[in-house]
Amino acid sequence: TITAHVKSYFIDMMLLNAACARPALFNGLSPSVSGWRTPEVRFWGAGRCPRQRRLASTAAHSNGFDPDDTIPRTTTPHSGYHFDGSDRRFFEGWYWRLTLPGRGQSFAVIYSVEDPGSQRPTSGVGAQIMGPNDSYLLQYEEGTAGFWADPHELALGKVFAASPGCAPAAAPCPPERFEALVSEGFQVQGGRHQGRIVSREAGVVPGPAPSVASARWDFQVTPRLGWGSPGQRQLSTAGWLAAVPIFEPHWQVLMAHGSASGWIEWGGERYAFQGVPTYAEKNWGGGFPSRWCWVQCNSFDGHPGTSVTAVCARRGVRLVPGLEEDVGLIGLHAAGDFHEFVPNKGDIGWEVEPWGTWRIHGENAEHTALVEATCPPEAGTVLRAPTADLGLAPFCRDSFSGRVRVRMWRRGEEGRAPPVVDCVSLEETGAVEVGGGPWWSGWKARAAMAGGVKALLNLPVDVEGLTGWLPGGLRPKGL
Repeated sequence: TITAHVKSYFIDMMLLNAACARPALFNGLSPSVSGWRTPEVRFWGAGRCPRQRRLASTAAHSNGFDPDDTIPRTTTPHSGYHFDGSDRRFFEGWYWRLTLPGRGQSFAVIYSVEDPGSQRPTSGVGAQIMGPNDSYLLQYEEGTAGFWADPHELALGKVFAASPGCAPAAAPCPPERFEALVSEGFQVQGGRHQGRIVSREAGVVPGPAPSVASARWDFQVTPRLGWGSPGQRQLSTAGWLAAVPIFEPHWQVLMAHGSASGWIEWGGERYAFQGVPTYAEKNWGGGFPSRWCWVQCNSFDGHPGTSVTAVCARRGVRLVPGLEEDVGLIGLHAAGDFHEFVPNKGDIGWEVEPWGTWRIHGENAEHTALVEATCPPEAGTVLRAPTADLGLAPFCRDSFSGRVRVRMWRRGEEGRAPPVVDCVSLEETGAVEVGGGPWWSGWKARAAMAGGVKALLNLPVDVEGLTGWLPGGLRPKGL
């Protein structure tokens, strides 16, 4: 049964992790003022390599965002890398979005790894960037040699090509020497993002043409909101069952709201920014959703710090091959409070057109919420996403030109009283997406979750409390 599987999973994982323990890349952990727990790492690249010339800044941008001075507890569960060393199908992907001022003027930096350590044709590592005005760039490499990620912290990287005279290693590079050591690659550690990629798509399913030949970046992210009430222990976005491979893929909002400062060089033009709104999420597992839609915005006019994420998906149940379920979620951070609308504690419904209109409605014990988004029909670009049979393939369409409105009423007052929250995105800076398919027509549905699953999700299980005391080698991967 599902319950028996859950009970045995943690014991199995502790035994497996102990048997398969490998020398860690990380020597220890230390807190940082930004809210990320920064690994103390053993770096590679002690030798000298020529330093590349920095291009001069050609464009500077600022949206006037004034981040709060207080940085609450923000680290979420599932910040680490979940791969457990098994040979099953597996992917993990990380997504960061930086909102620059102006319609469609954002960047999304997306990393993914599929089938690590296997010989499947789907095994590979990709770094995608979606840039301003629906521009796009991908660097992809078959196989996963050289990819590294920490199993318990938000830290990852990959060297596609080292600088001349340097030997790449599957380990972090000293941040101050990244540019000298790495010709092509990326890394994320301690909230700092560094990368240099070029257009290279050999081995991946053909998709959108690259808009630029190369990109470079170096910016620091400061989280302000994780997923949960500020100052309290942060939550697993999909509930405690995300710790077991029953429903896949899993999904976690890593940072509902934060700020980023630094620069991104996009096809020779440098975008410098200070304190721009930033968002991060990830997903992982051995299953792949057949259909989904998504709305995200944390740049609301007159409401700094307000953030909304709404998603609806058709996903598989791993223990019952061929069985799928529709699930949905709305998460709203507003005025210092966190409001969650999930099917195990309320009702979620949606109506989404193939492109251009999103309407997601949620209800919990205290409130009713409505997220509405529109997007010009000509906007958007196709992104690649992990798929069941093709690996990383064109499978979703995204735009940064969404107009997002969020309203929330006290329960029973919708249509009868003014909303307690009513926010509209600054200019047209919301992010919208449809994925999977087919999308020949609109999708109207309600989340349908079996009663037994609801009961399991509503159990007061504290996975982090149960496993947090274990040594790193015994803790489940990802936690």
